[in-house]
Amino acid sequence: MRVLVQSDPFDAAALLSGFGAGAGAVVTFTGLVRGDGGLVALELEHYPGMTEAALSDHARAAARRFALTDVLVVHRFGRIELGAPIMMVATAAPHRRAAFDGADFLMDWLKSRAPFWKREIGADGPGGWVAAKDADEDALSRW
Repeated sequence: MRVLVQSDPFDAAALLSGFGAGAGAVVTFTGLVRGDGGLVALELEHYPGMTEAALSDHARAAARRFALTDVLVVHRFGRIELGAPIMMVATAAPHRRAAFDGADFLMDWLKSRAPFWKREIGADGPGGWVAAKDADEDALSRW
């Protein structure tokens, strides 16, 4: 299991080299900064130490719940430009359903509970902090 919280861009292919060796299924998801409503970048803040611990705890919970053989969570902070990768999860398991469910479980938690504070930056500069969305809360409630 690996959890990385970093400001630098990441190389998904390099991170996945050797990931899930011997598993029957590997599922990956990479989230990108999308340009909704004139967005040009996102700015993410977090508390070092607390964030890594929370993500690690949740990754371990996913591994136990879905019998995952490996888990990778990468999340960036700082200013992240439009189209750039912001996060990635990867799960490995003996069977595809567990790998898919584990990845979904991790993503639903990351979208609604991970200790990051996100601010949208538009052409006119920084806007307000992004509030939790009902859809993200609904997705989390299925677990």
